[in-house]
Amino acid sequence: MGKLGIGKNVLEASIERVKWTFDNFEKVYLSFSAGKDSTVMLHIVAQEARRRGVKIGLLLVDLEGQYKMTIEHAEEMLKLYADVLEVYWIALPLSLRNAVSVYEPQWTCFDKDRKEDWIREAPGYAIDDESYFDFFVKGMEFEDFVPKFGEWYSEGKSTACLVGIRTDESLNRWRTIASKTKITKDDKQYTTKVTENVFNVYPIYDWRTEDIWVYHVKNPSCRYNELYEFMNKAGLSIHQQRICQPYGDDQRRGLWLFHLIEPNTWAKIVSRVSGANSGSLYVQESGNINGYNKITLPPNHTWQSFSKMLIESMPPQTKEHYEVKIATFIDWWSSRGYENGIPDEADSKLETAKKVPSWRRICKSLLRNDYWMKGLSFTQHKTEAYKKYLAMKKRKIEDGKLNSLYSVESV
Repeated sequence: MGKLGIGKNVLEASIERVKWTFDNFEKVYLSFSAGKDSTVMLHIVAQEARRRGVKIGLLLVDLEGQYKMTIEHAEEMLKLYADVLEVYWIALPLSLRNAVSVYEPQWTCFDKDRKEDWIREAPGYAIDDESYFDFFVKGMEFEDFVPKFGEWYSEGKSTACLVGIRTDESLNRWRTIASKTKITKDDKQYTTKVTENVFNVYPIYDWRTEDIWVYHVKNPSCRYNELYEFMNKAGLSIHQQRICQPYGDDQRRGLWLFHLIEPNTWAKIVSRVSGANSGSLYVQESGNINGYNKITLPPNHTWQSFSKMLIESMPPQTKEHYEVKIATFIDWWSSRGYENGIPDEADSKLETAKKVPSWRRICKSLLRNDYWMKGLSFTQHKTEAYKKYLAMKKRKIEDGKLNSLYSVESV
C-alpha cells in the first residue's frame, strides 16, 4: 500500500504533532545526535517551546568516536536554543558494537581506564560521573541506557521522548511506526510506549530525505551540520550520508570518510579499536572478505565445514557467542521441517528473503562479522538479558537439549 496524503505538507503535520505532544505530556525531552534528522526536529520543537515559554530536556549520548564538525554543530545548536533547553550531554563508558574485529567485538567509549586512547575529550559540562544516575553500570549497552534515562527523567510523570526517525530510512523504522501490536498514546500511530511513564514520539516520521534539505533551503537561518557538505563532495548521495559511531555494523562502511574529511580524527579512530584500519580498507569489498553479495567456497570445503573453520579461528568468547547463536538457529528450524539438519545451501533468492535455512546463510553472517546474527533473523539483546540468555543456552547444549554446532550435519 502506498502513502496516503492528508492534505498538508510534512512540516505542517510535524508542527501539529509537536503541539499535541506539549499539550498531552507533563514532561518533554528530545533525543539529539546532531545529525540531519534530529537537527530539523530540534529546530521545530525548540521554536514551539519558545512560543510557549517552557523548557524541554535534551539528551545527547556522546559516543566519543565522532567527527569534530558534528560536535561543533551540536554545541552551536545548544547555544542557539539555550533559553529553552535542559541539556544532558552523556559521556559515560557505554558498550558499543565494533563490527571490524572478532577480537574486540565490543568497545567502551570514554573508558577512564583507557583515557590515553580516547579519540576526543567530552565537553567540560558533560555528565561523566558514573554515580550520577542510580541505574548506570559501567559498560551497559547504549540500548539499555536510553530507556532507563527516560524513566529517570520522567520522575514518575507522563513523559514524551521526541525521536527523529523517518520511515524511509529502513524497514525496521517503518515497522516501529506501523506496528499494530504496540501501545500508543491516544491512538496516535506516531507514538510508542517504551517504559511505564515514557512514550516515544516521532514527529518527522513521514519526511523524506529530500524534505530535510528543502526545510533548510526555505529556512536558511536554521543551522545544519556542515559535515554533510563534505560528504556530498566525497561523492555520497543524500541517502548514503550517516552520522554515528564509526565501528557499527552499518556505520563501518563510512569509516574511510574519516581519512578523507578529518585526517587528524582518523589517526585516533585507527588506534582506538582493533581492526579499524583494515575495516576501512576492505569494508567496500564484496565476496569473502566481508560476506557481501556473492561468496565462494574454498577448495575441499562445504559451507558447513567452512563455517566451522571460521568459528574455530575466533577467540574463545567470540567463538562461544557464535556457537550459541548458530545452535539456536538450527534448533528453531528443526521444528519447522528440518529435523534432520539444515541444507548446505538452498535457493539463493529464498536465502536472501530469509525463508529457508542453510549453512551458506550462516557462513555469510560469519564473514560479515554479523555479531548479533541479524542475517539469521536474530535481534540484539539488552545487556543483562543477553547474559541470562547465553547461560541458559549453554546449559541446554551441555544437557543435550540443544544441538551443538558440531552435532548436526547438513542435509
